[in-house]
Amino acid sequence: MTNHGDAWSALGGDPALVSRVSAVVRKGLPAARLPVRELARACVGACALAAAELGARRAGLPEVPEVRVDDGAVAAAFHSERLLQVDGRAPVAFAPLSRFWRTADGWVRTHANYPHHRSRLLGALGLPQDASAEETAGRLAERSALEVEETVYRAGGLAVALRTRKEWAAHEQAAEVAARPLVDSERLDTAPARVLPPLDPAAAPLLPAAGLRVLDLTRVLAGPVATRTLALLGADVLRLDAPQLPELPDQHADTGFGKRSAALDLTTDRDAFEALLASADVVVTGYRPGALDRFGLSPQALAERRPGLVVAQVSAWGAYGPWGGRRGFDSLVQVATGIAAAEGSAEQPGALPAQALDHGTGYLLAAAVLRAVTEQSYDGHSRGVRLALARTAHWLTDGIRPDPATGDTVEEGPDAWLAERDSRLGRLRHVLPPVSFAGGPADWARPPVPWGSDPASWS
Repeated sequence: MTNHGDAWSALGGDPALVSRVSAVVRKGLPAARLPVRELARACVGACALAAAELGARRAGLPEVPEVRVDDGAVAAAFHSERLLQVDGRAPVAFAPLSRFWRTADGWVRTHANYPHHRSRLLGALGLPQDASAEETAGRLAERSALEVEETVYRAGGLAVALRTRKEWAAHEQAAEVAARPLVDSERLDTAPARVLPPLDPAAAPLLPAAGLRVLDLTRVLAGPVATRTLALLGADVLRLDAPQLPELPDQHADTGFGKRSAALDLTTDRDAFEALLASADVVVTGYRPGALDRFGLSPQALAERRPGLVVAQVSAWGAYGPWGGRRGFDSLVQVATGIAAAEGSAEQPGALPAQALDHGTGYLLAAAVLRAVTEQSYDGHSRGVRLALARTAHWLTDGIRPDPATGDTVEEGPDAWLAERDSRLGRLRHVLPPVSFAGGPADWARPPVPWGSDPASWS
């Protein structure tokens, strides 16, 4: 399983453990020209193996539990935000102004799901705030794709010109991305080895992250997928959002399983945040690089105040290069890196069958946190781990290999990986977690809660 091995190697794992991973191959799943199924399989498999490794370490097991990666479960999980239903209502995936548009010389894709991004997009184009899609299309058709990209970026909005893989490879940001590892990790200090409370080897399920306190400062979608996975594995995850920036309700419901949710303003509630940090084990951030540094939330600053911390960061373009400070989302990274061109036709660009960069990077980020905790149990140090959607895209286009996984080949519908449960948000239909290892959890311990409904304190 070369791709599993590559992912596990990027995480710094013992190569001998890759043999613990097996696959269930499914027929009839959404296809793509690029090897997105292999990417998804490798990311989930690496995450499950990292969980099994930490569980074995804490429970004193003689060997790491076996990991089973089911293509059907993985495919469903990578569509979780689309398969979610709240009281029978299907989610809203993209707002009307989040789409491809023809320009004077090609194509551009915009992202305007959040009201402030929509406002900035229209302002950059010189359009009124109530402009229609037709008016927006007319204005974009008058300009070049690169002009739109730069104009909207300078206004704080999101628009990216369509590029081929060759065009992206010639971009300075692409060179910076390709030069970085898939998982960028560092030691931040010389804190002593972490003493993890042991787990009962007979406990069912085995929860490798039990007792870990995780501060979740992430936004849609990769970061929340990572913290949702840590919650599945037993971590106490507290998501913090600025009161003036509520999350989109459907996105919050999909990624809120297992977590609590609190509103906290870092400009006025610093004492409350510092009290949380004082007993946190992990901090996960998903804002553009540098955006939180003014609050003292850089990895180095956090580790100075809380030695032994794991700081995990995810961004769209990476914390380097000319695009290091830019905002971005999965759909836009696909457009810039040549994925949309590769998946499209001569008539129009396309997209992967799922937001695979977000989901894949999310599972790798969770895996990186789990591996950092395992390594801390041996030799200490605060740890920093960084991933970027653009680097995952580079792995997809230039690193992932066709991988006809061996194992059982079966055919089964997506309903096999769906469950229903009541919640304070209503009756939920949701996707079951794809991270699976012998003795591990099969579902989250709690459903999502309304956004910002919990106190900003540890349970």
